[in-house]
Amino acid sequence: MTKVDEGRVVREGYPFCIIPAVAGFILLALQWFIAGALLMVIALFCLYFFRNPQRRTPQETGAVIAPADGKVIQVDPSFYEARFLGTSMKKVSIFMSLFDVHVNRFPVSGVVRRISYHPGRFFSANRNKASRENEQNALFLETPSGQNILMIQIAGVVARRIVCWAEEGDRVVAGNRFGLIRFGSRVDIFLSPQSRLVVRPGDRVRAGETVVGYLP
Repeated sequence: MTKVDEGRVVREGYPFCIIPAVAGFILLALQWFIAGALLMVIALFCLYFFRNPQRRTPQETGAVIAPADGKVIQVDPSFYEARFLGTSMKKVSIFMSLFDVHVNRFPVSGVVRRISYHPGRFFSANRNKASRENEQNALFLETPSGQNILMIQIAGVVARRIVCWAEEGDRVVAGNRFGLIRFGSRVDIFLSPQSRLVVRPGDRVRAGETVVGYLP
């Protein structure tokens, strides 16, 4: 797997933080105070947006950990996943606003069996059709017990860049970072019908910390 970023700010955010900060400093030096101050505010927001906090992952047997920070916008106990699996699964969708941490984390330990990227549209990520039509990146995970989990990173109306550090064949650990989506987005996770979900629409979850369900 590509080296995972462990810094307090992910490396993909450096240009978004440094460029407006330098430009803002120059404008302030030239006494263009309003424009300079605006650029400094943008730099500070980007520093906040690309934050990369440490998390303590629960070690409960069978626990499935939230892959993203944000709000649970959909819980479907019998969702027919036609594109990748061709069967009914339990689905949880998590929407990341501009103010949520956007670093994504593995929900379970296991092996990355397949990664499938699909270009697409950029509808608002909290709309149902975003799951079908938006740019997205699907990861197929297999747990040590043979359970299969599908996780999909979905770009949003503002997010135009999906980052995935994982590679096919990687052995991964629940709670470890594997990627991010820039500026507002969504992650869908699909579990077997025998799994037990413990979140509801409206719940707030934290990647690498919040349990969203349990495998059978």
